Amino acid sequence: MKDVIDVMELQREKTRRATSVDYRQLEFLGGFTPAMFIFECGKKLNAQPLTLATAAVTMHRFFKEVDHSSYCCYLIGASSLYLAGKEKDDPLKIRDIINVAHNTLHRGSSPLEISDEYWSMRDAIVQAEFLIQRILKFEERIVHPHKYMLHYLKSMEGWLGKETWETVPVAKLAAAFLQDFHLDSAVLDYPPQHIAVACISLALQCYGVQLPLMEDLDDEAWYSVFVKDLQKDKHWEIMEKIMEVFNKEEIH
Repeated sequence: MKDVIDVMELQREKTRRATSVDYRQLEFLGGFTPAMFIFECGKKLNAQPLTLATAAVTMHRFFKEVDHSSYCCYLIGASSLYLAGKEKDDPLKIRDIINVAHNTLHRGSSPLEISDEYWSMRDAIVQAEFLIQRILKFEERIVHPHKYMLHYLKSMEGWLGKETWETVPVAKLAAAFLQDFHLDSAVLDYPPQHIAVACISLALQCYGVQLPLMEDLDDEAWYSVFVKDLQKDKHWEIMEKIMEVFNKEEIH
C-alpha cells in the first residue's frame, strides 16, 4: 500500500501532466483515456464534481454496451459532459464544450470560429447525446458514492475528534480517491456505499489513523457501523482497484 507521501506526489504529478497529454496518441485503455479527457475538459469549464462523476459514469456505461472501436471516444466524452451538465443542473454551454474539447485535443489552438468545422462538431455532439441516451435506454439516474461518503465522513468527524479532524485531511484525500476512481470503468462494478467506505479506508490507512474505541477490534470492523454487507475480501478488492488507477496514470 502506498503511503500518503507517494499518493499526494502522484496527485501533483497527474496535475502537471494533464495539460501536456496528446490524447490523439493514446490507446482507449478500457475507458480510462476518455475519462481523463472528460475530467480535464470539465475542470477547464469549472464543472461541479458531481457533473464530472456523472459524465464519467455515463461514458463508461456507454462503452460497456458498444464496441469502442466504432465510436470516437472523445466525441462520446464531450457529449457525456454536455449531458451530465443538463442532468445535474450545471449548465455547460455547448459552444464552451466545443472550444475546450477542440483545444484539449489540439494543444495551443485558437477558439473555433463559427465555421463549417464548428457546426460539424456541434452537430456531432448533439447527435452523440441522443445516441448515448438511446443506448442507455434513457436510464440516466445515477446513484453516486458522494452522498454516502459525505454522510460517513460527517459521522466520523465527531468520532475522531475535532483536533484530529482538523489536522489530518482524511476527507480531502478520500474525496481525491473517489474522484480518481471514476477514471476507471471498475467504478460501475461496486455499490456506491462500498466505494465510499473503501475510499475513506484508504485515506485512514495512508495517514495511519486509528479510530477511537476500535484498538482491540478487527481493523475492518469500523465500517460495519455504516454498511452491513461489505465483506473483508471485497473491501480490499475495491481498495486495490482504486490504487490500480495510479498505475494506469503512470502508463499515460
